[in-house]
Amino acid sequence: MGVIQVYKCLCDEQRLRILNLLKEGPLCVCQLMEILEADQVKISKQLSYMKRMGMVEGERQAQWMVYRLADVEQPLLMENLKCLQDCAGESLAFAQDLRRRQAVVSRADGGPCSS
Repeated sequence: MGVIQVYKCLCDEQRLRILNLLKEGPLCVCQLMEILEADQVKISKQLSYMKRMGMVEGERQAQWMVYRLADVEQPLLMENLKCLQDCAGESLAFAQDLRRRQAVVSRADGGPCSS
């Protein structure tokens, strides 16, 4: 992944919020929808873009797709995610997203999309 691709992905607030959530572990589209209070089309569009850019990977589980950060070693992406983590404390939206994530994941006892 080149420099331009990384920064194109990082220049959108919703994609940053998704990356902030996925750095804590995999989430399915339904969980992202609930946490971000956005519809499936918007979330899937952003995830599709980030998948094409190599930032996330998806795996089908029943009728849902579960996404996680890509496993490939991308130093520029990793450094920017560290910066995102440092800056997340300053953004109310990022902090709220992480609190919502914790609540949503803790309810999902039967799998990622059982909530």
